Amino acid sequence: MPIKESELILNPDGSLYHLNLKPEHVAKTVILVGDQDRVKKVSKHFDTIEFETQKREFKTHTGTYKGKRISVISTGIGPDNIDIVLNELDALFNIDLITRQPKVKLTNLDIIRIGTSGSLQKDIPVDAFVLSTHGLDLNGMLHSYQIETIANIDIEDAFVKHTNWDTNKARPIVINNSSVLEKKIESKKTFKGLTATAGGFYGPQGRVLRLPVQDADLNHKMDTFNYKGLRISNFEMETSAIYGLSKLLGHNALSLNAIIANRATGNFSKNAAQTIENLILYTLNKIVE
Repeated sequence: MPIKESELILNPDGSLYHLNLKPEHVAKTVILVGDQDRVKKVSKHFDTIEFETQKREFKTHTGTYKGKRISVISTGIGPDNIDIVLNELDALFNIDLITRQPKVKLTNLDIIRIGTSGSLQKDIPVDAFVLSTHGLDLNGMLHSYQIETIANIDIEDAFVKHTNWDTNKARPIVINNSSVLEKKIESKKTFKGLTATAGGFYGPQGRVLRLPVQDADLNHKMDTFNYKGLRISNFEMETSAIYGLSKLLGHNALSLNAIIANRATGNFSKNAAQTIENLILYTLNKIVE
């Protein structure tokens, strides 16, 4: 049975509703960035740019870097936006947009996030690169899907116990990265750890302005969590959603984080823009190695 028009929404030109893309516009290797202005900061290094579009916060450039076809897409902030981007990216390759039927032969994508983040550990300094071995979902978006096959119950149970997790919140979910991409991208320049993904920037990450938070000690509990040597390295708002949806859809995903703040020491990068530029070039060159 075809997917209903209300479920898979197309623009009048046949492109997908939010991303404004058709299948021919996107490469099988995709770099995701949060900030739409960062798309150009990646694509300025391309040898050629064959396609550009933007709708709302979703901006796409597709081109080649050292002969490799790559797309870079901005997602905006948060797991809700990742839900849109990952589902529509998958649809471009794995659903026939004419017949509205899922394809029999599926295409696997390589999806690499280049983001900024704050470290939770004193020994992961500002201007470092963190490669996320796991995503720790604290926002609950993934509970909308059938996640039993991708969850890490033992790590989740240990985290719930260690933090005395409030049962009124969504149960945390831990999802692995793509080991294939990890081996390709890792080096002595990358720190590794479990990346926590919040559903907001202020209260959900323990920041207090005028509103008290539900658990004022949560960040300290996260700092001290250790499961068989696995620590929570950093806090941001996209990684677990990227990992979870990629696993469910059959894609490879990896999250790389430019550490521009250290929450444990209170330090902030003196040149965050250069740190991000360094991570962009590092990632591009690792992709084409």
